[in-house]
Amino acid sequence: MLLVFLQVAPPNPLSRQYSRQVNAWVFPLFEQNWRLFAPNPESVNRQISVRTMHTAPNGTTQVSGWFDLTAVDTAAVKHDPFPSHTAQNMLRRAWNSYLKTHGGDDHPRSQRALMIQQYLRNIAADRVAAHRHGAFESIQLRVVILPIAGPPAAGGPGPGAAAPRPADTRYLPWWKVARHAAG
Repeated sequence: MLLVFLQVAPPNPLSRQYSRQVNAWVFPLFEQNWRLFAPNPESVNRQISVRTMHTAPNGTTQVSGWFDLTAVDTAAVKHDPFPSHTAQNMLRRAWNSYLKTHGGDDHPRSQRALMIQQYLRNIAADRVAAHRHGAFESIQLRVVILPIAGPPAAGGPGPGAAAPRPADTRYLPWWKVARHAAG
């Protein structure tokens, strides 16, 4: 309780001196943010897809096609009059946490980064196993980032209107997973 108090209290000599230790304990367990009251709207749409790899007994490698995890989440929320917070945000929040802890090179630099990587990997592996048939030992994620166009300038498009940015695609490395027998 003392560590949580030091985290949320105004800055003071004690919280400054022990900030690293307090953050190491508090953040994995208690995330603090004010998005409920002042949400930060998304400026991009992310489409997260996964594909699997399986090595057959004869040694040949089979790679599946891409499976759109974002579309599954969107469909579940769209047709549910009372969607759960988890159904709406689990994959997106896992990806945002991955970005914060890994940066652009996909190398974890802390225990928290490893935990977030495992969390994202497990979400993807469990979801593909629930929707596809066949065994797999590795997965790869692809994230397509589509910018959301801003509102048109007053008076409609004109010389000041910015051209939409192109989509950006990021491929994560192949991750080993516990052997899954999907379907």
